Amino acid sequence: MKRRDFLKGVAAAGAAASVTGGLGMMPKAAHAGKKQDFGQVKSVKVDVLSETSWFDNAKFKKNIMDYGGAMTNQYDIPWDWDNAGGYMTKITVTPLEGEPKVFLMDTGWNNDWVDYIYDEKSDMGKLLTSKEVDTMILSHWHLDHYWGVESTLKRNPKITMIAPKTYYPEDMKLLKGGTNIAKTKDGKEVVINKNKVPHEGKLMLTGPKGENGTGIYKIMPGMAVKMYDVPILLRVRGENVLYFNVKDKGVVTVTGCCHPGILTLNAWARRNVKGYQPYGCYGGLHISLFETWDPKFNDIIKGVKAFKLKKVGCNHCTGWIWADKAAQAGVPVVKGTNKYKTYKKFSTVAKANNVFLTNGDTVEF
Repeated sequence: MKRRDFLKGVAAAGAAASVTGGLGMMPKAAHAGKKQDFGQVKSVKVDVLSETSWFDNAKFKKNIMDYGGAMTNQYDIPWDWDNAGGYMTKITVTPLEGEPKVFLMDTGWNNDWVDYIYDEKSDMGKLLTSKEVDTMILSHWHLDHYWGVESTLKRNPKITMIAPKTYYPEDMKLLKGGTNIAKTKDGKEVVINKNKVPHEGKLMLTGPKGENGTGIYKIMPGMAVKMYDVPILLRVRGENVLYFNVKDKGVVTVTGCCHPGILTLNAWARRNVKGYQPYGCYGGLHISLFETWDPKFNDIIKGVKAFKLKKVGCNHCTGWIWADKAAQAGVPVVKGTNKYKTYKKFSTVAKANNVFLTNGDTVEF
């Protein structure tokens, strides 16, 4: 596969998902049934544990292109381990009454990096060990969001895990305590992931119909999961998205990669959440993953502005180039800090404009 074709494919996929969602081209099933009232929360705080799934775009692209391109099975690629990091998010939800509840979203890629984040750069390791964090939401089965699962399970093997039902055998093999192997071009076998601690907790598998056909799964008052069954790069399907309804403010979405498209997420909420008011979003928004520009991305900026969100927190696969242009166009992008520079590794594309919420940053809704 030629580099130009690969990049065009990635760009077109991200743009098409976002733009079509924003124009209201949703499946008819999304219009069926009454609007959902899943309660309210007082606030949501997002701590960026790690948004650096990899550190060098060029190395990551090369791994993909060398083994067949974007549609290759992720388990068939002997990835550059030194370039692997991981995506993990700490989410603190304060209910209208009672004590705050902490959730983990995603569990990284490189176990060394995940352990470093858990124990040296955050309190997540202690929270998992003490079982104060007893639930993890897996956004999707991509390597950078899932393959570091051993780091989480060795601290709490009985953690409840909420994951898309669209898994493959290799995904479940890893979760149950296995090892997956890929082959290099010259036939050498390479261990690409491992887990010595089988999952012993509840596994809740999500589908697009939700609970009782409502389209969502209610986790606690004011917090719900919606699973979008969409095709994703590297032979992955389906992504869980978190929806929060913050009292006196409105709906907030928290994503891992936002493969369905940020406009799709808000269009669904507008149609299906009772009393919908737009407020904010956080996560990788999967727009300009490899820092290339497509004219369609201007339409996403216009669409986001049309929803009149008050806070847009972006990082990971959003693309610094998109976040920068969006901020210049008047999108309320929440600026990050330079905390990421205190980490032992950081992205080669990080820029001084701080339009990303990167490692160590926080946003509150």
